[in-house]
Amino acid sequence: ARALIIADPSLRPILKAEGWLSRDARIKERKKPGLKKARRAPQWSKR
Repeated sequence: ARALIIADPSLRPILKAEGWLSRDARIKERKKPGLKKARRAPQWSKR
């Protein structure tokens, strides 16, 4: 999308309306101590 704007600036409003110019702000959740991953807990056994 950014390359298209450089080539043809008139496309900017169309691409912006469709959401192609906004960066996805979601980031990886950090790993917590005592867990295998951010949310995955170690396997639990009853005995």
